[in-house]
Amino acid sequence: MQLKLEALEAHLAKGLKGLYVVYGDEPLLAQEACNRIRAAARAGGFTDRTVFTVERSFDWSALIGASQSMSLFGDRQLIELRIPTGKPGKEGAEALKTLAAADNPDVLMLVTLPRLDAATQKSAWFTALLGAGVVLKIDSVDRAQLPMWVGQRLSQQGQRVAPGEEGRRALSFLAERVEGNLLAAHQEIQKLGLLYPQGVLSFEQIHDAVLNVARYDVFKLNEAMLTGDVGRLARMLDGLKGEGEVAVLVLWALVEEVRTLLRIKRGVSAGKPLATLMRENRVWGPRERLIGPALSRVTDEALEKALSLAAKLDRQVKGLSGGRGAGKRGSEPPPDPWAGMFELAMAVAHGGKASTSTISTPLA
Repeated sequence: MQLKLEALEAHLAKGLKGLYVVYGDEPLLAQEACNRIRAAARAGGFTDRTVFTVERSFDWSALIGASQSMSLFGDRQLIELRIPTGKPGKEGAEALKTLAAADNPDVLMLVTLPRLDAATQKSAWFTALLGAGVVLKIDSVDRAQLPMWVGQRLSQQGQRVAPGEEGRRALSFLAERVEGNLLAAHQEIQKLGLLYPQGVLSFEQIHDAVLNVARYDVFKLNEAMLTGDVGRLARMLDGLKGEGEVAVLVLWALVEEVRTLLRIKRGVSAGKPLATLMRENRVWGPRERLIGPALSRVTDEALEKALSLAAKLDRQVKGLSGGRGAGKRGSEPPPDPWAGMFELAMAVAHGGKASTSTISTPLA
């Protein structure tokens, strides 16, 4: 059975199942879920703990043997199986199906996996685990949900932000500083608990205490572009450059979004349903909600100009051409390709209507 993370505490209070699977791409939340399961297992008498980590040449028979054996002292055991790659292989797949079919009241299995693609979630071994035990999918916290998540974490340690605009500003500031790095966010929130007493935290207190520990994901750039969030877009490009991200990869991510928008926009003009076009262009998840407003904001001309700029940036980041200043003014991208990529992203963020005189480029 599938179980939402927020329902885990209530589930554990009713009693333990024999098999738990925790998978996802957010280490902090996965770790916390596993800790809750471990604590419940200890309270339930599973005091003997064994950990297996799947690596090359892993002995699956040893795992099967451990799951079938009894402790010499009669203690029930918790067996943890960690599969860092999410790919157990043929032998491992058969072993996992065997474990799923086992019914040993003296053994509790906890399987941890990374984020799984759709094909893996439909595999026979994962389907067997899903049918036999409790499966928790750990999703990352979206940028839009991050201020609320921070507020909830503060309340757990007896702290809260001021009401009204000041509080919203404080939560937004903290979220900006820890975006994409939930472990660091957790540490910063704990630090606030050590520095200040329980009660209301001012914006100044949070500002003075919180470090800029954001880690930006190049594949989240499209969200900032589609929503027209210029400030976030500038911070992300600034952060990616500071973290040493490869400019070619960032440019590729931006160009793919521009091409997708242009294909969908032309398809809509040709009379095709938007839902069909989004499926054809592999648009799903949060992007589905963002594509519509972006299409109404951006023009065909702006997207075509963006692709023209992208072609010049592609040559620039590969060292094949110079920056602005060679030839006719404005005919070449800025000397810094990151500033050029900001201009490219702004074609979508502001529909090609913004001017560089009103918007500062990052790392100029």
